[in-house]
Amino acid sequence: MTSVNLTHFDSAGQAHMVDVGGKNETARSARAAGSIFMKAETLALIRDGSAKKGDVLGIARIAAIQAAKRSGELIPLCHPIALTRVAAEFTIDEANHAVHCQVTAECFGRTGVEMEALTAVSLGLLTIYDMCKAVDRGMRIDNVRLVEKQGGKSGHWTAPATI
Repeated sequence: MTSVNLTHFDSAGQAHMVDVGGKNETARSARAAGSIFMKAETLALIRDGSAKKGDVLGIARIAAIQAAKRSGELIPLCHPIALTRVAAEFTIDEANHAVHCQVTAECFGRTGVEMEALTAVSLGLLTIYDMCKAVDRGMRIDNVRLVEKQGGKSGHWTAPATI
């Protein structure tokens, strides 16, 4: 891949913020997902609400929403976006000793919300790690990825089932 293919580099190969001023405003959405794997005992603490730091999934949900709102501050060339909706869902997976996170981010704007959804998933899962690390430092965050995006010039995209 050359710098011509990467939108965050100009013709001289220098990093820059993409000019979205000429793009049409459209409804845009993105869905991202990821998982955190842990000991069965750690998952039981989360499930039962008995972690010493409190409601792990409730706090992780708020962290995910806050992260989506701050993506433009955290990622150097990411545009700040006026989000219209962020929904963070956590699912407990007893069989695999995991918590799965899925975030949907939406806006009506000139650029997509993929980075907001991905940032939200990452911080939601990191918050679970932070709240439970005292009992399980070996937790593993895995498979953070974009699942679907809609809107804008490129239209609708869904991740292949093999990811």
